[in-house]
Amino acid sequence: MSSPGSRALPPWIFIFAAGLIVAVTIGLRQVVGLYLPPVTQSLDIGVEPFARAMAIANLLWGAGAIIAGGLADRFGAGRIIALGIALMMAGYYAMYLAQTGNDLVWSGVLIGMGVAGCGLGVMVGVIGRAVSEDQRTAALASLGMAAGLGNFIAFPYTHLLIEQFGWQGSILVVIATLGALLPCAVLLSGKPDTGPQAAIGQSVREALDEAFRLPSYLLLNIGFFVCGFHVAFYSVHLPAFVAKQGLQAWVAVAALTAVGVANIIGTYVAGQSAKYIEKRRGLSIIYLARCGIFLALLFVPVTIASIIGLSILLGLFWLATVPLTSGLVATFFGTKWLSLLFGFVLFSHQLGSFAGIWLAGIIFDRTQSYDLMWIICIALGLLAALLHWPIREQGVPRLKAEQG
Repeated sequence: MSSPGSRALPPWIFIFAAGLIVAVTIGLRQVVGLYLPPVTQSLDIGVEPFARAMAIANLLWGAGAIIAGGLADRFGAGRIIALGIALMMAGYYAMYLAQTGNDLVWSGVLIGMGVAGCGLGVMVGVIGRAVSEDQRTAALASLGMAAGLGNFIAFPYTHLLIEQFGWQGSILVVIATLGALLPCAVLLSGKPDTGPQAAIGQSVREALDEAFRLPSYLLLNIGFFVCGFHVAFYSVHLPAFVAKQGLQAWVAVAALTAVGVANIIGTYVAGQSAKYIEKRRGLSIIYLARCGIFLALLFVPVTIASIIGLSILLGLFWLATVPLTSGLVATFFGTKWLSLLFGFVLFSHQLGSFAGIWLAGIIFDRTQSYDLMWIICIALGLLAALLHWPIREQGVPRLKAEQG
């Protein structure tokens, strides 16, 4: 259900406002890899310092999502989202001012905390409460589709800005773009209305105790670590991988844009697939498909066609995990503490992002190759596919008692 202050508004308004914020903030977060070559060259530093700063951003994104999600569940999302947008703006300004590799750490800290407040963790709760249970997975898929649309627009948009204004000038435009989102936070303000569950009075401690006693929830957390490892490594390091192969910078931009386009299709299909197959099975299929794509990236000759083609295939399975994973959390526990409980799953995702970005930077600086990273991605994908298989797709006993 919607918030009391905006109860007369139809659900599509919440979906549109949340989707617009996700599209812009996630899109502008994902394009950070485009700044890796010009920033490291301008500051005369290696890849590792930049990768470390962005890895910290991903780690704090996950940790902050828990806090931001809990506050949004309890008090409403609007102010949390506005603060997150403001912190992202500050993070990009810190990158603009950076003079050394260590200065970039502050950029990573602020960007990470910012995305935590206005990203998927908070928005899952907003959307999960705005629609009925039978529409929830499809509605949550809109967030993943929005993120894909954001990538589709943000990569060519940011590339053009860098070409026209230089990397520092482009950052100022990015900051202004984020600022334009602040009015959308007003639409998502107000204290959440969780419907019948509001009368139950489950505390945060009780919700966490219930969640971490459920084996299926723990397996879901571990599996989402792998998702974060995959997508963060690919999005941040693909420009460097492409440059190492002697291809021009636009190839990486085109490939990551293609990921965004394909992600819209893949996430929509994933959201609809929950009507026909169990969400846990869908997740296993997604991780197995990624393994095949990473295997091809390891052995197929690197050309413009192969990079873009394989990126399109990867895009079909990019954020297709989001509606299925968040939908499972809602299936397990209901929606009262959905942002909080999904926040822990997202934290696991961002731990994976931290590991993928930083480890890739270390491996590349030492070997001047990403071959080992493709192998690690394949191994982790197989592990994730196996871990999702035994998940039990049913609500906890509390939900059954409340409904019965």
